[in-house]
Amino acid sequence: MKRALLSKNKYKFVNGEILEPLCNDVKYEARERCNVTVVSWITRSLNTQIEQSTVYIDNAKDLWKDLEERFSKGTHFRISDLLQEINSIKQGEKSINEYYIDSKTLWEELDSLHPLPACTCKSKCTCNVIKTIAGYRELERIMCFLKGLEESYNIVKTQVIFMDPLPGVNRFFSLVLQQERHLNENSGYKNPHQQCQPIWSKDERKEQWY
Repeated sequence: MKRALLSKNKYKFVNGEILEPLCNDVKYEARERCNVTVVSWITRSLNTQIEQSTVYIDNAKDLWKDLEERFSKGTHFRISDLLQEINSIKQGEKSINEYYIDSKTLWEELDSLHPLPACTCKSKCTCNVIKTIAGYRELERIMCFLKGLEESYNIVKTQVIFMDPLPGVNRFFSLVLQQERHLNENSGYKNPHQQCQPIWSKDERKEQWY
């Protein structure tokens, strides 16, 4: 729902950034029409039972706060479950693409429930702490993804671990996908998880990884 409101440039109606104008303000009627629209969008996304419990709340900000207070406690448990799933996910019989999609789905859900902090400095921030934190989170995800790969990818896992700096998640995925294709070609698609061999010569390796 948050994503839908952001796409319509209406999230400010529920987070309190757009204040309610006075009745004699020229913007009052326009603001009220937008408020009713946002309330309608939110209530239509609820199941019938929850919608009935919000029928008398006609302010978008109040409605959002009411729902948040009622259901936010469950968010903490879901975050805990997501962290456990991310740290224990395994490739198993899945292809690299399937394994990556499953992992990315968990990462994105965690991001939506537990987003990185935003800089609130009045002047432009120069310490890059948010970028550093994002880098730590990406590193953790690469390590979890590596840990869950099948043993046939042990060589490529070792090569990635010793890279400095590590590639980004998307670049890392493309490299592992390239290794999977190489395995499939060598095995004639009979045993895609056979022990992998480096697909780069000593002289090519650096160029391929970077």
